[in-house]
Amino acid sequence: MSAGGRVAAAMMVQNIGAYGFNLVAARILDVPDLGALTALLGVILVANVGMLAVQTTTARRIAVKPDDAEAIAGRATVTALVIGLAATVVVALASPVLAPVLQLDSVWPLVLCGATVLPLTLMGAAAGVAQGQQRWGALSVIYVANGVGRVVLGTAAILVVATPTAAIAGVLVGAWVPVLAGIRLLHLRHVRSVGYMWEVAAGSHAMLAFLVLSNLDALLGRAVLTEHESGLYGAGLILTKAALFLPQFVAIVVFPRLAKAGADRARSRAVAAVAVLGLIATAMTALLPWLALILVGGDKYVEVEGRLWLFALEGSVLALVQLLVFDALARRSHTIVALLWGASVVVGGVTLLTPIGITGLTLTMTLTASVVAAIAWVLAQRPVGRPMGRPVGG
Repeated sequence: MSAGGRVAAAMMVQNIGAYGFNLVAARILDVPDLGALTALLGVILVANVGMLAVQTTTARRIAVKPDDAEAIAGRATVTALVIGLAATVVVALASPVLAPVLQLDSVWPLVLCGATVLPLTLMGAAAGVAQGQQRWGALSVIYVANGVGRVVLGTAAILVVATPTAAIAGVLVGAWVPVLAGIRLLHLRHVRSVGYMWEVAAGSHAMLAFLVLSNLDALLGRAVLTEHESGLYGAGLILTKAALFLPQFVAIVVFPRLAKAGADRARSRAVAAVAVLGLIATAMTALLPWLALILVGGDKYVEVEGRLWLFALEGSVLALVQLLVFDALARRSHTIVALLWGASVVVGGVTLLTPIGITGLTLTMTLTASVVAAIAWVLAQRPVGRPMGRPVGG
């Protein structure tokens, strides 16, 4: 099997694991509780920007300087520990403020969300080492372990206690499974890492901007929709996330090539592949809405059945944006960051200042993301004016 095929299969298992967990939650939890869980998973994704930045920075540096792989792995491991612990503390401190905003009865689900970031960031370090060295077998094992850990332990937690808090506790325990799978790639050693840290910081900013945009509707939906509508929206977002993560293997495999000179052809082919997969996902959802309804939790979400294709379209467009963000990180370009933050302001403004329902929120996200993707593609054709962050040294 080719490298792309192996990673695609592994990421499919990972995504099926995440989807399986979401599906179990949709079938067992009450509709309002599903809305709460959707918001909590959004918090984890946003707080987890460090993991993605560590992975991309590690992969880029190893791809460019393969002889320094061991030293870079040491930097990645130490940085992952620092970022993971810091995120745990920050989310815990913010939980008294976030809990009422997300209509939660307790701060403990948010505290558990913060604690989940530590193992996920360590997973990112291990995945970055494997990705940069193009050790696709090792990377595939990490992704499979992540999917299995979430679906098995997350599902077990929900079956024991059917609450959002129990679900997040299961996600936390499951997040350590991929760390154990990739532990041999991690090295605890003191290595000068100022340059690495600056690049991770810049990458974290870019990934934060993307994750805020891609998860903003989950959080806004919880705030502006009724509890029932929020639950319906959470069910639709299962398809959005599926369409977003379906083509992610393309970015993972092509990233080392994007980090090198002459990447225009690789970028174009990757964008085309992601676009085609998105069109297929959207078309299948539109043609088979009854099947899509089963996949998001069944008849109790029938009110949103006719609009499920909009959620698939939203995820497909966001997948294009995500690929172009990875491309910008590979080229060490930061122009896209301002574009992403601007898009989030637009979505937030439209949602909070105008009466908006499920359809309106989905369309707002899709149209805004489409504009971002178009502008990002144009920017990618231009030479980079200055590097992202500090110089590579260290």
